[in-house]
Amino acid sequence: MFITTINLNDMNNRIEKALQTSIVQYATAVNSDASPVLDRLITIFKQDLHFLEKVEKFDAVFDDYPVFDALREIYFDLLMINFFTTDVKKLEEDYLESPEWADIEDKTIDRGTELLNLLLYINECHDEKIHPGLDDFLKEFLLVEEDEFQDEFHIYEDLIQQQQLAESTVETICKKATQLELTEEMASLFVPFMSFFLQPEFKESTLRELSTWSENKAFDAAVYTLITNFNGK
Repeated sequence: MFITTINLNDMNNRIEKALQTSIVQYATAVNSDASPVLDRLITIFKQDLHFLEKVEKFDAVFDDYPVFDALREIYFDLLMINFFTTDVKKLEEDYLESPEWADIEDKTIDRGTELLNLLLYINECHDEKIHPGLDDFLKEFLLVEEDEFQDEFHIYEDLIQQQQLAESTVETICKKATQLELTEEMASLFVPFMSFFLQPEFKESTLRELSTWSENKAFDAAVYTLITNFNGK
């Protein structure tokens, strides 16, 4: 069972930084105020509530501030990562194998994006003290070359076929993205994913390039900011 007492001290520090920097980046790009949204989200992330209760409160924030709705499922991935890294520590050791968690998975199966896999991979890189790389992500983490993981191969086929872009430029990545028939799962994430593997450390220069060349400037800059700050110390 989840602890029901509300505690506002628990949140993964890298997640908090990723959330804060990315939403401020997005708000600036769309000429809006991030403060009320950020304050509510951080409170929700830190509360000791059943995960589905958190999701309900989480969705209410985006319902109240629809200008930020493009980030709803991206931040749902952050909510999941925060659960895996912080909330689950308060639960029974085998909670993720429990019927209760299976029910949660069933009820949230359509939520989130492929960003979750990248964040899990970055966590693994931190644990193993290695630098993230596109080839390692695809072959060692997602196992796209293994027969039993062909669903992942299909989803990430665009990244697999365009791996050379991770050694190119943001301009090239953005231009190539407009020429590809991207899978539904990667359509909005191709540019920020590739930009991250091109430059895994947050760089203002990369943001400026995204602002110049991206066709989805606010979103791509916000997601790149999120990933790179999550990858930070």
